[in-house]
Amino acid sequence: MLAVDAGNSKSDVAVVGVDGTVLGRARGGGFQPPVVGVGAALDVLAAPVAEALERARAAGMGSGRVELVSACLANADFPAEEEALGAAIAERGWGRTAVVRNDTFALLRAGAEEPRGVAVVCGAGINCVGMLPDGRTARFPAIGRISGDWGGGVGLAEEAMWWAARAEDGRGEPTELARALPAHFGLDSMYGLIEDVHLRRVRSGWRHELAPVLFAVAAAGDAVAAALVERLAGEVAAMALVALERLGLLAEEVPVVLGGSVLAAGHTALDERVAALLAARAPRAVPRLVTAPPVLGAALLALDGVGAPEAARARLRTAYRAATAGVRPG
Repeated sequence: MLAVDAGNSKSDVAVVGVDGTVLGRARGGGFQPPVVGVGAALDVLAAPVAEALERARAAGMGSGRVELVSACLANADFPAEEEALGAAIAERGWGRTAVVRNDTFALLRAGAEEPRGVAVVCGAGINCVGMLPDGRTARFPAIGRISGDWGGGVGLAEEAMWWAARAEDGRGEPTELARALPAHFGLDSMYGLIEDVHLRRVRSGWRHELAPVLFAVAAAGDAVAAALVERLAGEVAAMALVALERLGLLAEEVPVVLGGSVLAAGHTALDERVAALLAARAPRAVPRLVTAPPVLGAALLALDGVGAPEAARARLRTAYRAATAGVRPG
């Protein structure tokens, strides 16, 4: 089986036997079909797929064909997109069959002992999915403000810039963000930072750098920054609670898997507020931060799909724990 987790910035691929043995792994570039088109995006995936298969054959897979491709992909936000991407992958001949899901499902499966629970990812953006063993799911479009989303590292950066700009020019209330944001880039004013952003003099990816600054300012007691952290906690909890309710899990003991760069950063105020909001409406829900690579989840979904025994899933999890600890999986 071929497991793929492809995000906007990187892709991980693993070839896994039906017994849970990891036979080959590889990493490649980001998967961005809205930017480069489906064909070019799959061309980027083709390199790590070929590398992982080569390593698997060297490890004893032989020349046999992959039975199932389990691909969890960024930008597969609607079932129609999943179907189209699945058909495009099938045309590549990487396996006999292909199942495509949004990449948030990989996070969920990596953090849940069975295919049951809810996951919220908060990295550059924010998304949430839920699933049950019978195949029912709960999900959101999660394509930005037009689908009702708020949050993620990019959204936080833009909110922080908005409040800081208004604080400096007098339209808004004072906040330390007006000093801290430009200082991060070696500047002494929001005016200067805004000008540099507008004229594209600031380094690429600057938005991704500002969420940690925001959290640091909030932790130091700034009211404006703290309110943004509070709002993000509310958004994370709201998505999780809606997904739990849709699946009839509000009263059940079930994992709420949390992942992505923002949620994985260990911001105490955010973590505690999310936990409190969940406990108020879903007291048996178990918040669980997952740092395992999501490709593990894609591989577990593949094992689920072929009805592999629990021993295979345990072997796979053990392999990835060893890999995370710096030990090459056997």
